[in-house]
Amino acid sequence: MTKTPESMRDYVPGVRTLTIANKPVQPAGQRWEVVNPATEQVLAEVGGASSEQVDQAVRAAREAFGGWAALRPEERSAAIHRLADVLEARVDELLASIVNEVGTPVSLAEGLQVKMGLGHLRWQAEAAKKDRTVHLGGYDQPVPTMSEVSHYPVGVVAAITGYNYPLNLAIFKFGAALAAGCTVVLLPSPRTPLTTLLLGELSREADLPDGVFNVIVGDAEVGRRLSSHPGVDKVSFTGSDAVGAKIMEQAAANLSGVTLELGGKSASIVLPGCEVESFAEEMHLRWSRNGGQGCAALARLLVHDDLYDRFLAASTGAFDQMHVGDPWDPKTNIGPMIRPEHRDRVQSFVDGSIDEGGRVLLSVDQPVPDKGYYINPVLLGGLPHTARAVQQEIFGPVAVVVPFRDAEEAIDLANDTAYGLAANIWAPDLDEGRRVAERLRAGTVWINGGGAMRPDAPFGGSGRSGVGREIGEWGIHEYLEPRHVQWRV
Repeated sequence: MTKTPESMRDYVPGVRTLTIANKPVQPAGQRWEVVNPATEQVLAEVGGASSEQVDQAVRAAREAFGGWAALRPEERSAAIHRLADVLEARVDELLASIVNEVGTPVSLAEGLQVKMGLGHLRWQAEAAKKDRTVHLGGYDQPVPTMSEVSHYPVGVVAAITGYNYPLNLAIFKFGAALAAGCTVVLLPSPRTPLTTLLLGELSREADLPDGVFNVIVGDAEVGRRLSSHPGVDKVSFTGSDAVGAKIMEQAAANLSGVTLELGGKSASIVLPGCEVESFAEEMHLRWSRNGGQGCAALARLLVHDDLYDRFLAASTGAFDQMHVGDPWDPKTNIGPMIRPEHRDRVQSFVDGSIDEGGRVLLSVDQPVPDKGYYINPVLLGGLPHTARAVQQEIFGPVAVVVPFRDAEEAIDLANDTAYGLAANIWAPDLDEGRRVAERLRAGTVWINGGGAMRPDAPFGGSGRSGVGREIGEWGIHEYLEPRHVQWRV
């Protein structure tokens, strides 16, 4: 940040207009209040798109598609880089908007919520230049021929994002779609629309061709109209598996393709032979970041019997480091839940687990602020692997620990879930970690903590974690169709 946190504490983007065909458009749909989850104060009143404006945005994207797809790859790359330039010049505003409407602590938000996404956008801009043609060579039945597989863009993409990472989730979708030659209509969660409205304004400053990148906001009905629109060729959605199932059903009416990045109940496995004291704190500080509101939160802790007591003893320091409160306080690393009903849902997992015979093993016991939708982090234990808190995505700062006897049982437990998004393995050596990783039903597996989300690696999962992949070449191919071209020789 170039500006101080105090100078940006009260910042709210002033943009209330939609972006359609590279022009600001006054919303004509329903209106609602956007609330700061840390203070319960109203940040803004916004208006959503009307049905006619959804149609207008899709039509603008359709009309722009031919020209955008026909540009030389280097021209598309330059336009995406130009958008990244504009976003980087306004990092302070994007960051402050996210802190205030999502509640992510500023100590984490700059890296997790802004810089990571911009790094991915730069990678996508460069990836727009790539020639993905595959030369298959000769084939002699029934006559000699040669073949190649080229690719063409899917068309108009409806990009629908979740509330927890409004900028990153948008970039993962529209950056890949634009690089592939598609045009986009972006719709954010109605809980956090302000950052996306600002993004629309910044896209106009970047002077993208009219209709290439459109931004609308709205409620579930706006989302239904967009995902079921006959003018949309591909729907990309990030959110809960329940809503993802509805999105798939809506898109199916037009046989539109879908990419769904949904929930998870990701396991973090501690194998025998590990020095748990060296990483126990890291494990807890990871699942609790962004208040646990992350689809790949590693909040199902599977720990070998022999290490269980040592693990709990080594974990106490993590809870001493968890500071719940004002997101603008540099000491804070646990912010609020997005809304009171979500806080209550998270709390219901804790209360229900205790009613089922579970125990709170560790927790932060300091009083939470009087204002804001806060909940203290909790580690639960004493639950069977079939318990609700073990099987369902909580999406809050609550983790559960389950012991296991041997590596085989750990693998069985890790795979015993409806989700298949991510996992982490703590292993005494890399070979053992990789052996276990190969048997996990998960789209991403970290070993011994792994690293950051790479812009060139796929992200997504199987089962109720979704359909398809985002990020990297795999993410770009979600917006491309293969074309086989064959000729006689």
